[in-house]
Amino acid sequence: MIDEIAAIRLGVFLTILVLMMSLELLFPARKLTKTPQSATMLTRWFGNFGLLIISSVMARLILPLGLAGFALYTTQQQWGLLHYVELPYWANIIISILLLDMLIYWQHRLFHIIPLLWRLHKVHHADRLVDSSTALRFHPFEIIASLGIKALAIVILGIPAEAVILFEILLNGFAIFNHTNIRLPKQLEKVARYVVVTQILHRIHHSQIMAESNTNFGFSVIWWDRIFGTYSNDASKPDNQIDIGLTQYPNAKQNAWLSGLLWMPFTTKK
Repeated sequence: MIDEIAAIRLGVFLTILVLMMSLELLFPARKLTKTPQSATMLTRWFGNFGLLIISSVMARLILPLGLAGFALYTTQQQWGLLHYVELPYWANIIISILLLDMLIYWQHRLFHIIPLLWRLHKVHHADRLVDSSTALRFHPFEIIASLGIKALAIVILGIPAEAVILFEILLNGFAIFNHTNIRLPKQLEKVARYVVVTQILHRIHHSQIMAESNTNFGFSVIWWDRIFGTYSNDASKPDNQIDIGLTQYPNAKQNAWLSGLLWMPFTTKK
């Protein structure tokens, strides 16, 4: 069963990734011309995809059955608060997904606030471009930390495996979607930003201006930013002129090569 779940999740992930990469090649919102010095787009993609592969292998070694398998075990043990609340099955799933999504919102904020966690998360923000591959660009240690946080939430809250599976699929899909280098039609984007994190909203989060970067923390729905006061509607520059990335990492060896990305958290630059 766990292998079937992993295959389904991988299939959905690859389908969304290929679709979004195709759309940004056909209808790019911004010209991707600001790669780090002497870095080609192929070098950058190799680094971003390389991080994904290394992170996936490490996560598999640490938690072989994945979060869904872990949730199945905790359900069998009747661990967590939701096991003591009488709810319809569908309500339990919806509440669990919402709780996990809010957790990821606060996790994201903490990775910006706490210096040690920011050292890991800056690997993601240092990318001088934002496209589908940026959604894959997380340091393996950040992925492991996130895995631990979600596993702890599953134990404390009693999140069922079905909710974990759906949440992981939605989280991966939305992360690719809002990093994709496209721009929704103006009227559609205007409506969509009341519910989801659109590409324009997320590019504000990747601004070099930290006051802008410390907004729009959501990965899927934008509600948490609106509720907790971190929503930003506009940047100081138009969408196609926002300066993306971190200025302290202009060099390709530091900011595009896989070796540089793996070493980045251990450099002295803040």
